[in-house]
Amino acid sequence: MRRVAAVAGVGACALYAWGLLAVSGAVLEAEDGGTDSSPPRPCRTADWWERHQQGSEIVDYKVTYVPLGFVCETSDGGSYDSGDVPGYVNPAVLGLALTAAGGAIGAGYASELRARAEIRKSKAG
Repeated sequence: MRRVAAVAGVGACALYAWGLLAVSGAVLEAEDGGTDSSPPRPCRTADWWERHQQGSEIVDYKVTYVPLGFVCETSDGGSYDSGDVPGYVNPAVLGLALTAAGGAIGAGYASELRARAEIRKSKAG
């Protein structure tokens, strides 16, 4: 169980780092100045032009770390995820983290049961 917990924990960390790299790339692209910098390039999704036609302008962005994402904020008070973080990253990180936690708890419980059995055996014998 300890190995399962360790492998799942390493996998969760690696996937989170992959998502963090994607978010960092989006931030670098958004902070890049110049004539083509407004609205930020990561916020120009497929439906961005439709939102623009309806009077909704992109006014800012924020980065979320749990779940990982690059969120574009609009002038009408709404927001949307730009999709820079691959869709599999957040669910996979959650699943692997829960697997790691479950494996660690299970390994601790198994160790506790073995220790109690040894104590019972030493008291009986």
